[in-house]
Amino acid sequence: MPTLNLFTNIPVDAVTTSDILKDATKAVAKIIGKPESYVMILLNSGVPIAFAGTEEPAAYGELISIGGLGAGVNGKLSQTLSEILQLKLSIDSSRFYIKFYDSPRPFFGFNGSTF
Repeated sequence: MPTLNLFTNIPVDAVTTSDILKDATKAVAKIIGKPESYVMILLNSGVPIAFAGTEEPAAYGELISIGGLGAGVNGKLSQTLSEILQLKLSIDSSRFYIKFYDSPRPFFGFNGSTF
């Protein structure tokens, strides 16, 4: 159920996309403590983004989870995801925002129902 939605203004090829999806899935699962089979990652590339008045490489993310989030976990997620974006897309961590949502079970749907 953890879902990470990433947006970047960098066009990303299929191989790099696959690498980011795999790396982010492993990181989110490990840090939050949920099985990889529950994790969904979306990567939206080539999205127009202005950050600090420039269109230099940047990214924005939203991570939604039912539990597992908190100050320490969120900090570790922010650091780890920043590292992935720096390594794979050369996006400096100072040009990446991420928002965390801890969702109540009835507000997250799956398999025709809610959790």
